[in-house]
Amino acid sequence: MTTNEPGNDRAAAKSTATDDPAAAGRLRRKVIALSVAAALGGFLFGFDSSVINGAVKAIDEDFALGDLPLLSGFVVACALLGCAIGAYFAGRIADRIGRIPVMLIGAGLFLVSSIGSGLAFAVWDLIAWRVVGGLGIGIASVIAPAYIAEIAPKAVRGALGSLQQLAITLGIFAALLSDTLLQAAAGGANEPLWFGQDAWRWMFIVCVIPAVVYGLLAWRLPESPRYLAGKGRRDEARTVIASVAPASEVDDALEEIETSLREDRENARTASLRGKMFGLLPVVWVGILLSMFQQLVGINVIFYYSTSLWSSVGFDTTNPGTSFTISVVTSVINVAVTFVAIFFVDKIGRRPLLLTGSAGMVVSLGLMAVAFSQAVVTDGGTPQLPGAWGPLALVGANLFVIFFGATWGPIVWVLLGEIFPNRIRGKALGIAAAAQWLTNFAITETFPALSGFSLAFTYGLYTFFALVSFFFVFFAVPETKGRSLESMDSLKVVRRRDREVQPQ
Repeated sequence: MTTNEPGNDRAAAKSTATDDPAAAGRLRRKVIALSVAAALGGFLFGFDSSVINGAVKAIDEDFALGDLPLLSGFVVACALLGCAIGAYFAGRIADRIGRIPVMLIGAGLFLVSSIGSGLAFAVWDLIAWRVVGGLGIGIASVIAPAYIAEIAPKAVRGALGSLQQLAITLGIFAALLSDTLLQAAAGGANEPLWFGQDAWRWMFIVCVIPAVVYGLLAWRLPESPRYLAGKGRRDEARTVIASVAPASEVDDALEEIETSLREDRENARTASLRGKMFGLLPVVWVGILLSMFQQLVGINVIFYYSTSLWSSVGFDTTNPGTSFTISVVTSVINVAVTFVAIFFVDKIGRRPLLLTGSAGMVVSLGLMAVAFSQAVVTDGGTPQLPGAWGPLALVGANLFVIFFGATWGPIVWVLLGEIFPNRIRGKALGIAAAAQWLTNFAITETFPALSGFSLAFTYGLYTFFALVSFFFVFFAVPETKGRSLESMDSLKVVRRRDREVQPQ
């Protein structure tokens, strides 16, 4: 005799879903497509952060900034301040009006900024438009990992979350290629191209293309099921979950979300970020420090100020072809190693990758510090590395990019989308991302002065931060592999050697 119990129905449905590889494949392709579309915000960040490099010398000439190095540096870094502000408020706004509307706001800000920067008539005008673009990028940097974490099945959430960093690296490469093609077409960054506008202005205007693509894709994305359930739109939330998860898991996933939301309402006071550890909850500090260490190791120095490094190791960077080739190699390496994280993050976990990355960065940055300690200053004041020290510094730089790109680059974005409990995710992610942008700004602004003092000291400092990051991960960062987002409410930052949290 067979009973028709709910448990049996659910088991049968699960068996059916498991036995239908075609259906499973369709769901997998759907969730990948949604995650790729959301991660395109990272492409905007990568594109904007690198597009300025091809234009900065021409900007100095047009706006007479040759004797104002601090102002010239601020033109490069000012967008990061906008990023910090956008990131700080993005989570709060997304919790009020939804993830998709905030994505559209970010795309709109970046679109307007691209046109305004390209048509800037003074340096203060350019700075203002760069800050506006930064607001859009900061918004996208927060919403993308949050949205992916909330819509992706937990079994593949780490790999899909890594798409954010992959998009950033592709954006850097695309901007580099775009700058080079425009400069070559005009015969120089400060030479007129189309409609009488200089090539450097078109470098900014072409940013309109990724902004429009991002906006159109975001417009077609479904809203986060967690946001919909929180607003009482249960049927819509169920429809979204059903579009990315097997039928047998839809009811359980929706029930888990609603249970978490009920607990949040019953314990509304716990939605505060305030805690006993310097005024914030421990998990918020974990997110902030993860973000800061990602930048304190100096990764953006490689991409923002690579010319001084390459000239020090003996390359002729006055030749655009040589500079382009070196930068392309570094960019391609950065893109390629991101796939390492995508492949391994859901197999071996977040913590092992971060620990491996920290150890590798200590070695590679340490090699660069030792190499630059052997530098000989030329009559023009430029450090040169004699003998084999130049190639060793170059090897150290690319090893650094490899270890960072395969671990800390993508994994931090994954963790920021995962570690915070539902009740504080939006606000906490915003604060952590703002800390990341501000640290990026600090590193970008201080490198010229630090490198003028001593490149050996500068890279030694980054080595120290990489070493501290290893112990920080070992003692403070929890493993989130295989856990549902709802279970993060009970996730504690424990201080014991065995941090592996088993799936529940």
